[in-house]
Amino acid sequence: MAETPPIALFGGVSLSSAGLTGAAAAVPDRAPPTPSRPRLVGPPRWHRGAEVLLRVAAFSAVAAILLIFAFVAKEALPLYFDEEIRREVTPERMWLAQQWEGYERARHIWQPVSRVPKYALWPLIVGTVKVVLVAQLVAIPLAIGSALYVSQYAPARLREVVKPVVEMLAGIPSVVLGFFALMVMATVFQDVLGLESRLNALVAGVALAFAVVPIIFTISEEAFRAVPGSYVEASTALGAARWQTVVRVLIPAAGPGLLAGVALGMGRAVGETMIVLMASGNASILSLDLDDSVRTLAATIAAELAEVVFGGAHYTVLFYLGSLLFLSSFVINFVGDRAITHMKRRLGVAE
Repeated sequence: MAETPPIALFGGVSLSSAGLTGAAAAVPDRAPPTPSRPRLVGPPRWHRGAEVLLRVAAFSAVAAILLIFAFVAKEALPLYFDEEIRREVTPERMWLAQQWEGYERARHIWQPVSRVPKYALWPLIVGTVKVVLVAQLVAIPLAIGSALYVSQYAPARLREVVKPVVEMLAGIPSVVLGFFALMVMATVFQDVLGLESRLNALVAGVALAFAVVPIIFTISEEAFRAVPGSYVEASTALGAARWQTVVRVLIPAAGPGLLAGVALGMGRAVGETMIVLMASGNASILSLDLDDSVRTLAATIAAELAEVVFGGAHYTVLFYLGSLLFLSSFVINFVGDRAITHMKRRLGVAE
């Protein structure tokens, strides 16, 4: 049997392969070290306290809303059960036209402070609708157009300037916008358009639009940015022009978000008080003309609540108006929230 040739090593030392095998066998086997079990460290004590505080804050916000609505509803309930109040006013008479003394036919009149108190809801509701519609017609094109430009067309430097400036409108106090509408816009509109009434639904609606634009703009800009870039790239790859991509792809994909912005802006407009109180003329006229003075639900509550007798019929009616205003705002905001949720599900960013 041939001898295994030695293996030369550094330093003149040589070992045969058999010697290497014997040396390897001489080394005792060692079991691999057992991995140590990870030790789970619990959260610090303050973490549990912070979690409890956050939970209390979340539930307290919901509780506050429920308590406010419960208080408003409680103050309005005597309108249904108090016989003394019902002799003066009832919900049915507030919604239906009444034949008042001195008038040839039944009419809707709001004159709570008079020899014969008159409570009619339709002049206030029509006035609110007129102001809100004017505000939305002005605010929606401006806000969505600005959001589309900022999110799709504006250079980065210009976007950093335009977006904060538009959102800064939300920080302007309502009384400042109302004062501007009262002193400047009313005069300009009357001189340019030849309006009969200086303070009217048109002036109040346009002034209110400045308060609504930031809300619609912010949500619409986020909706446009939430559309996946693959949608735009696929449309461009198919040969669509930029305007075709915007009209047929971008806007439909962001549609629920745009609807949410419009709904939340409408909720803001319905509940606005100071701008309408200063710029509408505060005349409860049942008319569809925009150049007539109007009175809204919110402005009526703000103007009359401080001068009513506690627990009286007028007091109860104002809280009834407050409950209607609360419910309408809740419905509008709920629609906006559902639209946002639908947009997130449609884009795959929410379950």
